[in-house]
Amino acid sequence: MTALRPVGTIRRVVPRGVRGRIALTVVGLVALTAVVLGAGSYWYVATSLRGQQLQAAAELTRYNVAVLAVERLPASPMRADLAASRLLDGFAARGILGTIVDFGDGDPFASNLTAAAMASRLSPDLRAAAGRGDVGWARTSLAGQPVLVTAARRPPAGPTFYFVFDAAPVEDAIQRLGTALLTGGVLLVALAVLAAGFVARGLLRPVTDAAAAAERIAGGDLSARLDDAGDHELARWAMSFNRMAASLERHVSELRDARSREERFVADVSHELRTPLTALVAEASILHAHLDALPEAPRRAGELLVSDVARLRGLVEDLMELSRFDAGAEHAEVVAVDVAAFVRAVVDARLPAAHVSVEAPAPTRVRIDPRRLERVLANLLDNARVHADGREVGVEVRASDDQLEVDVCDRGPGVTDAELPRLFERFHKGDPSRHAGGSGLGLAIAAEHARVMGGTLRAERREGGGMRFVLRVPVTRSLPGGDGAVTDAVQPAWLSGTRREADR
Repeated sequence: MTALRPVGTIRRVVPRGVRGRIALTVVGLVALTAVVLGAGSYWYVATSLRGQQLQAAAELTRYNVAVLAVERLPASPMRADLAASRLLDGFAARGILGTIVDFGDGDPFASNLTAAAMASRLSPDLRAAAGRGDVGWARTSLAGQPVLVTAARRPPAGPTFYFVFDAAPVEDAIQRLGTALLTGGVLLVALAVLAAGFVARGLLRPVTDAAAAAERIAGGDLSARLDDAGDHELARWAMSFNRMAASLERHVSELRDARSREERFVADVSHELRTPLTALVAEASILHAHLDALPEAPRRAGELLVSDVARLRGLVEDLMELSRFDAGAEHAEVVAVDVAAFVRAVVDARLPAAHVSVEAPAPTRVRIDPRRLERVLANLLDNARVHADGREVGVEVRASDDQLEVDVCDRGPGVTDAELPRLFERFHKGDPSRHAGGSGLGLAIAAEHARVMGGTLRAERREGGGMRFVLRVPVTRSLPGGDGAVTDAVQPAWLSGTRREADR
């Protein structure tokens, strides 16, 4: 036995969306109604037409046999009597296609070729009905045409008459009715499709408007509202949506005002601290120059004071930098840079022990903001120097025609999964118990510089311990190799500055 194999996959088509389902429901109901009404109408009319034809044929059969045959034929008629009575001509004049007369001798008489063709096809049920004295009938076809055959026996004892009636007009009318009902059903379903689309759009218009309003709110336009006119369910729903949007607008406005006040406070405090801090730095510089002349106990206090003033100066500078980001005053200024040489210069200045690998053609000259790139790399390298604690640190540079990627990897203690998403938050310290001297702003500032350059900065844990910070920045196509160098052999003055220690 051969196993059956599937020849294809049948997938159930399910409409997507509420609009499609509403339309399908309306069309399905209309189609079901059309099928039920059409089938019912077809059955009723067909049954009625065929019944009327049968009733008329049965009455004519009774009249022909009980009246005409009795009047024109003797009590025990023979074939010669049938021919002499011209009874068959009278039957033909009443619309009968053919007449068969069975005298019981096994050789029925046929009035014409139509009757002769039907004589051999008379069913036993039809013969039995006529033998019982009833009017029998049967529907069949002859030469491809539908006919109705009736049968009755001449009372009280005589031959059996079979009459062939033309049923084509009735069947043609029934067929035309079926075609009309089918065409009407198809047109009705087509109209239902159009109406269903219109109804679905009308019903879902408030939902579509709500989706558009939600998109506007998501895009920052908190003034979006819905039309809540009317006294129905959708109007009440629109009123609830508008109340929610108004509440959201009010709360967002309050949050924006609070953020603005916070940003102004940070900027004002940082600005106000700069003047006394400048004096403190100058005084700390004088104290630092005379530390060796102090006794041991005052010298230790002086060293702590100088260190704290340096930390305070770094914190104020970081706060001032963040306030510029918040005020939107920072913009990228791109210039042509040999990025491989540039990264090596930054690494030599911040962490000479780090290993640098470059996967790019030399010289790799792209247009980028060097000051911000240096700021990001400096913070990442300082972060690695503080937390890697002398372990291996690597810097990987990959450049293409449209993107620069710089990875800073270390083998420090790393962070937990819970801390990883918060590394770039302001003032976040992964381990507050460690006194690394950082403020928790280094990585936040690095992320802001990456954003201003149109790039991203993300962190991930390394297998075997440690962290990997990935900087991706869009750049323009590499410049021709004949252009002049951007970075000099001597380290630029702006590369030398107070080292900042980022935290994680």
